[in-house]
Amino acid sequence: MERERFGSRLGFILISAGCAIGLGNVWRFPYIVGQYGGAAFILIYLLFLVIFGLPIMTMEFTVGRASRKSIVGSFAALEPKGTKWHWFSWVGGAGNYLLMMFYTSITGWMFYYFIKFLRNDFAGQDTAQVSQQFVDMTLDPVIVIGFMLLSVVLGMLICSMGLKNGVEKVTKVLMLALLAIISILAVRAVTLPGAAEGLKYYLVPDFGKMVEAGVGEVIFAAMGQAFFTLSIGMGSMAIFGTYISRDRSLLGESIVIASLDTFVAFTAGLIIIPSCFAFGIDPGAGPGLVFQTLPNVFNVMPGGRWWGALFFLFMIFAAVSTVVAVFENIIAFGMDAAGWSRKKSCAINLILIAVLSLPCALGFNLWAGFTPFGPGTNVLDLEDFIISNNILPLGSLVYVLFCTSEKFGWGWKNFLEEANAGNGLKFPRWLYAYVKYVMPIILLILWGQGVITKFI
Repeated sequence: MERERFGSRLGFILISAGCAIGLGNVWRFPYIVGQYGGAAFILIYLLFLVIFGLPIMTMEFTVGRASRKSIVGSFAALEPKGTKWHWFSWVGGAGNYLLMMFYTSITGWMFYYFIKFLRNDFAGQDTAQVSQQFVDMTLDPVIVIGFMLLSVVLGMLICSMGLKNGVEKVTKVLMLALLAIISILAVRAVTLPGAAEGLKYYLVPDFGKMVEAGVGEVIFAAMGQAFFTLSIGMGSMAIFGTYISRDRSLLGESIVIASLDTFVAFTAGLIIIPSCFAFGIDPGAGPGLVFQTLPNVFNVMPGGRWWGALFFLFMIFAAVSTVVAVFENIIAFGMDAAGWSRKKSCAINLILIAVLSLPCALGFNLWAGFTPFGPGTNVLDLEDFIISNNILPLGSLVYVLFCTSEKFGWGWKNFLEEANAGNGLKFPRWLYAYVKYVMPIILLILWGQGVITKFI
């Protein structure tokens, strides 16, 4: 079966950026910046994004383009005879399913909150009542499962329409609309009375605050955010490499995609942090910032009902673009490994993902008694831990070793030849020692730190 191709370079860039731009950087980035001292954290994050995230993203794209297969077949197509790199394919494939097992529920929350703002459900409520609405939502299995299923069906419907007519066409609209909405919201946020202090906190480096938070902790948080924001390590990026020609070198494309991802994360901070300062709310409030803190901001903002609806529409676009991108990867598994047609793979995976997503949806209500990491934790925490703290860093390590090992892997020479084919910025040959010897150590440290902090 001939491999489908993107209709344009813009399609490749926007759908790859759509995979990277998700709730992780829009939801997580602003509150982590808030927790770790504002602009000083951002500078360290950007450093790690360049020296850490970009090389691994380029490797994923390169393995995908060279093999023309999804992760279930890419290593087998390129590995030296007798080696076992293809064993990781099933771990990476499972990671894509595992990510969607909780991501679909969170995407459903975004749809529900968009509707709540349109209905003006928060009008006249105090802070405690607004926060309680999130708790009430998660305690209702009908609401959580219903909106989770909406996310699954919508994502699969888009993918079933084909790469060009479905995934590419819809993602272009989603991403361009997302960029427009986030720009409008940012202008509104920075012009609020009292927003200037928030801008100062966000944009002026204060290394004293970084020292207060603990330099080591801030560095690890910045490294982790740079790593996780790009969705690298489980082949979710590699699939898009299979759909592009060799006209463009891949480091330059990775830089464009990472820049878009960073722009959205940074602009989300421009929306959230000045808004919090304008209304006296802690910008380091943690994961509940979006669902329990921000609705309070919109509740007291002039026209807040509509600004809140617009914000959650932006969040829906960010979430759905990632769902569609990862679903495309999952659908390709069935097409590559079993020879299914696109529509058959969509139909089977729609049922499979809907069923697999139930534990997360039920983890807040009927299965709330399951607390894998102690009181207050749930199924989502376990699934996120397996992905974020294990599969992504260890999967990235596999890609790095595969692309630098001349004897036992695909090798540096083959990697450079494929990555640098076409016009555009070339991957530097002189980075070999850094990529081969330093990056694996960093990845192992990051993995160990993530596991240790979870249990200590």
